[in-house]
Amino acid sequence: MLCYNGLGDLMKYHELLQTAKSLLNEQPSTLSLLSNATAFINDMIPDLNWVGFYLYDGESLQVGPFQGHVACSTIPLGKGVCGEAAIKNKTIVIPDVLVHTNHIACDTNSRSEVVVPLYLAHKLYGVLDMDSPSFNRFNDTLVRFLEEFAEIIIKQLTNHTL
Repeated sequence: MLCYNGLGDLMKYHELLQTAKSLLNEQPSTLSLLSNATAFINDMIPDLNWVGFYLYDGESLQVGPFQGHVACSTIPLGKGVCGEAAIKNKTIVIPDVLVHTNHIACDTNSRSEVVVPLYLAHKLYGVLDMDSPSFNRFNDTLVRFLEEFAEIIIKQLTNHTL
């Protein structure tokens, strides 16, 4: 596990993105892609207690590949941070989930959360969700990294669905 703090974060995250591109380019299926993407984030980003995907089934978000404790199975659009990010098509960072009124507490140890929406051809595919047991875990540099990581996933998903 790598721990990045300080001014070198951006360069180190850039190196991780290059590694992710190589790793995720070789996945034979969507399930393999999403599973290895969660394992990669879980291995490389410290201080997480959950990382995974919720996939849109046309009505709600359904839990997909993840690393961590048992998760909520279904999340309606607009509900929780995942549902908010999905419906707004924007990354949402919650520094303190204990004060966020629309937070769904799947793991009582979570203290902060970030959700990055995934849209393919302007249609909701799902979200990439991460929780941390630390307050204010997701700084601007890490969020930028996660959004670029999501772009890699989107590109690979597009290749798998063609």
